[in-house]
Amino acid sequence: MFTIERASQIFPETLTADVVPAITARFELLSAEDQLALIWYAYLEMGKTITVAALGAASMQFAERTLADIKAMNFTAQSKAMCDLANRSDTSINRTYSSWSVNIKLGFWYTLGEWMAEGTVAPIPDGYQLSGNALAVLSSVKSVSSGQQITLLRNFVVDMGFDPKKAGSQVVSEPVTPPTPVQDRQKISIEGVDNLTVTSYMELLNANDFDNLIQLFLEDGALQPPFKKPIVGADNVLRFFKEDCQNLKLLPERGLTEPADDGFTRIKITGTVQTPWFGAGVGMNVAWRFLLNPDGKIYFVAIDLLASPAELLKFAR
Repeated sequence: MFTIERASQIFPETLTADVVPAITARFELLSAEDQLALIWYAYLEMGKTITVAALGAASMQFAERTLADIKAMNFTAQSKAMCDLANRSDTSINRTYSSWSVNIKLGFWYTLGEWMAEGTVAPIPDGYQLSGNALAVLSSVKSVSSGQQITLLRNFVVDMGFDPKKAGSQVVSEPVTPPTPVQDRQKISIEGVDNLTVTSYMELLNANDFDNLIQLFLEDGALQPPFKKPIVGADNVLRFFKEDCQNLKLLPERGLTEPADDGFTRIKITGTVQTPWFGAGVGMNVAWRFLLNPDGKIYFVAIDLLASPAELLKFAR
């Protein structure tokens, strides 16, 4: 009998990028000032190798007022507002920030970075020196792949602000993008795997058709994002899709299918994922580990950020 815990252990040989949670943990131990400086240095470093794609105006409208308020402040107030974000202080800006989706948060910091470059927002103080620990974290960020870098950048900013659970507020995501018209959807082909549930998962997610996507799951099914605990229950998984998975582009390449106990089927796929913020400029190397029940419904799927590009080739002929 499968449990979520047992399901999460399928394909245990998968090598994930454990360096990402390790670097994230080290980042969270830094002072607020070092965290902010490191984010800006990382943006500058990544800007040399990664093309940032603009997020739609409809998504960024939620941040416009907060950005305008910060832009109107003097440099001292701007620096304090940004430090408050890193310190997770209980301020009105931090409560608003915590209600945003990941994409809006990334857009917020990217906009601030552009304004810093223009001189509109307080720059890193002249002569500021990163601490030894911060320099070590920055060196680690520079050493990993571009796909791992953008995951780290997401991790750095996602939990800033004041916890909405403490504030009693609700998370506000950007407007849900309408599903791509059926006639415009691209078909998925995966070398070594011919499974309608899996290809439908990829195609429906690429089309932002989350309402039909969730129909592939059992009511008590689960999804495990990279380095996170499983999200259990169809309603919770659907909420995750709408808040965190809009406008992703899944590019599965190859995989394998194996029988499992009790008539279940386990399937592993490797490929890349492109995000709306970095577009076609960079892909994250990932694996999807599916466990399907005898009726072909998804009981469990894990998304793993892979340790190296070599992991993509495990199923190559």
